[in-house]
Amino acid sequence: MPKTKLSNTDPGILLAVADYFKVLSEVSRLQILTCLKSGSMNVMEIAEVTGLGQANLSKHLKVLTQAGILSRQSKGTCAFYEIADPIIFELCELVCDRITERVLKQAENLKAVRSQTRVF
Repeated sequence: MPKTKLSNTDPGILLAVADYFKVLSEVSRLQILTCLKSGSMNVMEIAEVTGLGQANLSKHLKVLTQAGILSRQSKGTCAFYEIADPIIFELCELVCDRITERVLKQAENLKAVRSQTRVF
């Protein structure tokens, strides 16, 4: 997989990257990805774990599949979904780690400000 520098990237590629992140910007889709981390599941299983309604779930599964994040395989009357590219979890973990660091830092800063502004 070739590595590119963001500053050298073609605007068309940047548009595709932005679209990819748009797909990941929906909480329900992140729930679906988390659900599928343990392996392939059918729509009913995903609905049970996520609590999403079938129509809403089907819409999100279609978006994730069209983006190439999930793959779909029919087995009899059921459709099973699985992660097409497991690197998605590395990306999500990287983002989650960064957000956690930021929240902890903000909490530390708030605590420091509160301790400095206490009046005795």
